[in-house]
Amino acid sequence: MKVGLYARYSSDNQRDASIHDQFQVCRAFAEKQGWQVVEEYSDHAVSGASLLRPGIQALITDATRGRFQCVLAEAMDRLSRDQEDIAGLFKRMVYGNVKIVTLAEGEVSHLHIGLKGTMNALFVKDLADKTHRGLRGRVEQGKSGGGNAYGYAVVRSADSEGDVGRGDRKIKPDESAIVQRIFREFAGGKSAKKIAGDLNRDGIPGPSGGAWGFSTILGNSKRGTGILNNELYTGRLVWNRQRYIKDPETGRRQARPNPPEEWITHNVPALRIVEAALWDAAKNRQAQTQLSAPPGGAIATFRDRARARYLLSGLTKCGVCGGGYSQISSTSVGCSTARNKGTCNNRVNIRRDVLETRVLSALRDRLMEPALFKRFCEEFTRETNRLRMEGRAKIDAMNAEISRINKDLDMLIELILRGGNGETLSAKMLKLEERRRFLNQELAIAVEPPPLLHPEMATHYRQELDKLYEALEQSDDIVRLRASEVLRSLMESVVLTPSESALTIDLKGDLASILHIAANAKNPAACTAGNSQFELVAGTGFEPVTFRL
Repeated sequence: MKVGLYARYSSDNQRDASIHDQFQVCRAFAEKQGWQVVEEYSDHAVSGASLLRPGIQALITDATRGRFQCVLAEAMDRLSRDQEDIAGLFKRMVYGNVKIVTLAEGEVSHLHIGLKGTMNALFVKDLADKTHRGLRGRVEQGKSGGGNAYGYAVVRSADSEGDVGRGDRKIKPDESAIVQRIFREFAGGKSAKKIAGDLNRDGIPGPSGGAWGFSTILGNSKRGTGILNNELYTGRLVWNRQRYIKDPETGRRQARPNPPEEWITHNVPALRIVEAALWDAAKNRQAQTQLSAPPGGAIATFRDRARARYLLSGLTKCGVCGGGYSQISSTSVGCSTARNKGTCNNRVNIRRDVLETRVLSALRDRLMEPALFKRFCEEFTRETNRLRMEGRAKIDAMNAEISRINKDLDMLIELILRGGNGETLSAKMLKLEERRRFLNQELAIAVEPPPLLHPEMATHYRQELDKLYEALEQSDDIVRLRASEVLRSLMESVVLTPSESALTIDLKGDLASILHIAANAKNPAACTAGNSQFELVAGTGFEPVTFRL
């Protein structure tokens, strides 16, 4: 009888000699039975939890073609440890009139498939549970739970009895300096792509020894992957964030996040590389650049979070059709709709540097003039503090009224106990309780006003605006990026409308409101459009208006 041999070992910790040993005992058995070995099939360092193995697939193909009449292996678990897979393999062999024989079980029957298949599957699960339990114990001791992170080296130590301890880590000074550099530059405004490019240009090898990529730095914040999300750099070891499940179709492992209550954490202050202030700054920066859905319920894309290349990138709009103004040459911007679709007649272009200069000039000329800016800040401080005091007074009044109601209710209860008219007094109590319930509901939704603004805020904010304008003129990329983002956050859009001579530029957003107040209003309160205290706290205190540059 013609026979095909199969052998497998599942771990890198085993050796190729295991395959040789399995074939050797199988060949001896086949020779004893007088069988002819047609082919030998093997899989090296591949798990038996899936049939997606080249060796077993080749065996199945040859068996269904009638190349041999028997499959011989050392044991059933060499063929597969998965119940579904071993049952499917058995059905294919039965269909092809091919027997399965193992040295451990003999000729495999339906009974073997049911019982031994279940036992093998339970063995795999039990092994996984024991491994997971062992790793958890190591993590709770502050040791590595598998793998290593960039910036650390795994060290082995021996105790007095000669037992080798594994899983301890120490900081690698050269790599820890790179980790700190990444956090500083990202918190300072550099993109992950820019940081990766600079590291590659400096000849610094990545964590795997190859080149750096932006995904290595950004990773996945929800799963805690990537340089910027590794809490070990703060001296906090977090383990069991996710688990892996094999896709039954492809056999590939898929990561699934675990709920936070299943995470295992352990403080390891000796492994801290990044200080808390720098970590928080980087995480705040990361939160600002997270992908968010655009207005109107549209699906968010990568473009929605792409870093603005220029100061006004993505903010310029056509005043005729409402479409965007985009780069049409290395120096100029124009209406995209007019050039791409031809449905807009606005063909007036403007140099990008001229447009940016006019916006920055408005900031400098309208806000940087000392007397004007001081008046604006004084009036804005006065009005803001008035609104905040009104909000505080309203909350205090509700609390005082609740105190009076409580005293009145105590008095009414005392009168009832002394024999007063129960029906009349109860009706009054019900009204008071209803009023108290209403006041408590109002207090629950009221927002506590922030502290009052200092009367000399003008000096402080003028200094900050000086720094902002100076930063925009800096040659340092990080400084300019941070300043640009501050300014962009105050602008909703820059609308360009063709006029008789050139383009009329209308600035919309909070910056336009500030400029409008500074340039035209004696009393900034008049420009807040009647915002209440709570609306003022929630936003900037300005209604987005248009300011013509």
